[in-house]
Amino acid sequence: MLTHNAQASHGSYPESLKRILNMQAGDESRRWLAQWSQLSRQPTPLWSLPALASRLGVAQLAVKDESFRSVLGSFKALGAPAALIRLLARLNPELDPARLLRGDYRDQVHGLTVISATDGNHGRALAAAAQSVGCACVIVLHAQVSQEREDAIAAYGARIVRISGNYDESVTEAASLAAAHGWHVVSDTSYDGYEEIPRDVMQGYGAIAAEIIEQLDESTPFSHVLLQGGVGGMAAGVASYLWQHYGSRRPRFIVVEPVQADCLFQSALQGCAARATGSVDSVMAGLACGETSPLAWQVLQLAVDDFITIQDRDAVHAMQTLAAGSLQDVPVIAGESGAAGLAGLQVLVDNPAMAAAVGLDRQSRVLVVNTEGATAPGVYEELVRESAHSVGTRQARWLMANGQ
Repeated sequence: MLTHNAQASHGSYPESLKRILNMQAGDESRRWLAQWSQLSRQPTPLWSLPALASRLGVAQLAVKDESFRSVLGSFKALGAPAALIRLLARLNPELDPARLLRGDYRDQVHGLTVISATDGNHGRALAAAAQSVGCACVIVLHAQVSQEREDAIAAYGARIVRISGNYDESVTEAASLAAAHGWHVVSDTSYDGYEEIPRDVMQGYGAIAAEIIEQLDESTPFSHVLLQGGVGGMAAGVASYLWQHYGSRRPRFIVVEPVQADCLFQSALQGCAARATGSVDSVMAGLACGETSPLAWQVLQLAVDDFITIQDRDAVHAMQTLAAGSLQDVPVIAGESGAAGLAGLQVLVDNPAMAAAVGLDRQSRVLVVNTEGATAPGVYEELVRESAHSVGTRQARWLMANGQ
């Protein structure tokens, strides 16, 4: 399903939104994160896929590949660490934020505990960041989080708490445990009375947009950018930065989410932060969120032009498309949520009326973000019918053959 957002604005980036997310704070977080050994020292690739662009009937298709961001395998390596740094700096202003992830203040922070709910990647990033700075970490997992993802989080020393409910219930449980034990919640979704840290998480995602701008020919910005939904944090972080940079020349932003976890789609229909109408059980684990982050919605309600929902099978098809590659296109390892942007594009071009409604044509220059690699390798191999290692080997051969 597709809906247009009548509240979207194409003027200059509003002053009201700068108080939530702005380029300056995003760049500051990026400088601090550059000190972390868990992050790549190089920008993540911005792949051009000319053969796939031709098949889809657009002028250009680019993939910002966050699978290269970190050994953690996803864009979440930017958000949770950025928020943890800012939290610790607020608690003790004498600490130098740039030195925290180097572990220079382990003695000062060892008695502090942070906690968060997660579908997998955010919790893994928070656990890794907590281990680096030297504080304790507790992660709350809901019933749909796989054992494979739990093991990946626990490997960074986090204590795991399991609940039988869904993601939104795990958020409630994390807040309850924090209140009972004096712990600090580092969540990527906001709720009543809790906005500062989710803002810091979203601000960390600005690094993705900053790199895209640096990697582009400034005279040819993208016409369309498709961004994953979830609670809205990544979409808000990237869209706000690009909008502030390009102003009235900003791209058309389209948010993609599972049909059964359509909280942002419903927010667009209702004009306020809303809940999903489906089961919130999707193969796209990182997007299986039932409630919109109210803080993220303040940005998205003005920044996003369209919202589209997709089926799980669409995401699997996109994973397979990216993995296949071609003589012209590098094979890309994209996880279930990572492929959602391309899945949304494929759904749009398969429906001419929908494509026309969002202005997609042969002149369109389209960007999608691969937000994760094979963060659950077993699931990846089952869905793609090829292991991530095998796809990675083909990718390396393609890069060597093409002098990259």
